[in-house]
Amino acid sequence: MNEKEIAEIRRRYKPEKHNLSRIRGCYVDAKKEILSEFTQSLELMTQDECESILALFRKTLGGTIGKNLIDIEFPNDVVLEGAEHKALMTLRESELKDDEAVHDLYKRIIESFRMEDDYLILLASDKYDVFAYSKNKEQQDESSSMFSYILCALCPVKITKPALSYYSSESTFHNIAANSVISAPVMGFMFPNFDDRAANIYNVTMYTKDIKENHDEFTDTVFKSKTPLPAAIQKATFRSILSDTVAEECDIDLVQTVQNKINEMIEAHKADKDADPLMVTKRTVKRILDECEVNEEKIQAFETEFDTEFGIGAEIHPQNLIDPKKLEVTTPDVTIKVNPERSDLISTQIIDGVKYILVRTENDNVEVNGVNIHIK
Repeated sequence: MNEKEIAEIRRRYKPEKHNLSRIRGCYVDAKKEILSEFTQSLELMTQDECESILALFRKTLGGTIGKNLIDIEFPNDVVLEGAEHKALMTLRESELKDDEAVHDLYKRIIESFRMEDDYLILLASDKYDVFAYSKNKEQQDESSSMFSYILCALCPVKITKPALSYYSSESTFHNIAANSVISAPVMGFMFPNFDDRAANIYNVTMYTKDIKENHDEFTDTVFKSKTPLPAAIQKATFRSILSDTVAEECDIDLVQTVQNKINEMIEAHKADKDADPLMVTKRTVKRILDECEVNEEKIQAFETEFDTEFGIGAEIHPQNLIDPKKLEVTTPDVTIKVNPERSDLISTQIIDGVKYILVRTENDNVEVNGVNIHIK
């Protein structure tokens, strides 16, 4: 799914637009035991309660594509014969009314989801009457198709501490007892995908708050599929490949050029307003290394390591390779943060055999620990 398609579904989880009549779920404790199950009508909730529930589901569709929202493709054999895919299809087609399928999902999630605290499994089923667009791309009232899907949110339950509170209406103090508070989801998924504004049963979108964790056990147990490398690990892997293969040619100018070129691609993609996500391949980076006149042997080594770590033909979101808004130079004792748009202000040099990092300043506004200093 691209950003527009995700946003189109996410907008449905607003009080004035939602079509949910009820939600299902269960409360799981830290010992992996179900303490209670529930089926609750949103129509019987107060407006504030309903809005809070919708916000939890809406956050399951939030974050950055490729980082928090991960597209997972089912292997063909799983779609054809896999119990995991069949169970998800049953949940979708029954609109969560098949108790056996719901309990099977609970079991799979509890078996594979790692959480030290108590948590809620929240489930919603929705039917979206997909509106049509006219030739001038204006929304029309008539629908073009019906999109049925399920949404799952895994929300930690935190226990608040007892506290003393002041009640202004009574002008008195009272103790507030400890309470259970539902936190924003840390994981979740939507099945099937809403690709090209229609159902794609070959893919599922998984949400994760932690971009460092790949949740292999969860995706294998619930989807019988593999998870791409987490965004944080992709970034660390790319940096390692670049520094190891380019070796002594990997200087500050090369790193700045790689960052600037990929940044230019991101900005051009935004300007084009292309709905499909921008992806970077090894060929993209190879062209940049060629421009930097890196030795051909080192470029080949980079390509080989790229294929080994990411897979042949891998496409990666550019934000998973660089920090578009961050340029940082670090040593064991010093950290220098630079505006990426002014990377020209920083350079390296060897003077009398000593290595230096040089930062050029173009005005007198230089502070150390908040104190304006003079450079002599």
